[in-house]
Amino acid sequence: MTVGEELRRLPAVDKLLLALPVDLQTQAGHAPTLAAARRVGTGAPPSSRAPPALLADLAGQVQQQVQMTLRPSLQAVITATGVIIHTNLGRAPLSQDASAAVAALASGYSNLEYDLVTGSRGSRYDHAAALLVRLTGAEAGLVVNNNAAAVFLALSALCRAAR
Repeated sequence: MTVGEELRRLPAVDKLLLALPVDLQTQAGHAPTLAAARRVGTGAPPSSRAPPALLADLAGQVQQQVQMTLRPSLQAVITATGVIIHTNLGRAPLSQDASAAVAALASGYSNLEYDLVTGSRGSRYDHAAALLVRLTGAEAGLVVNNNAAAVFLALSALCRAAR
């Protein structure tokens, strides 16, 4: 059988989509499902003569690809590196209490930028700043998301003080 004959045996993308479970496109969306069908079919010309076994096999491949795209890319891992806070492995894990507190707040609305006392717009920094001041006894506190930002802010404050 020639390559052209092999390609003619492949089903058209629309026939491949019809062979998929109905809920697959509902879960993943039409565009990702269509992209997977095109990848599996690799641009094969339309043909209505595709054997049912081939169609079912290709539909299974499309379904596997779509399901892989639906899986979250982040996964729990075990570190055996000896490094306690490993920046490539998500940094320091949260305690169970901290995880539960985050989950409780993340599942609804919060006063992140709303001052409940004054009833007006607040600052997201106020929550952590008050805790830092109480914890360290400093005049003020600010939380940043990485060490580079912390070093920059510390150097900036020291340079201002040196003037």
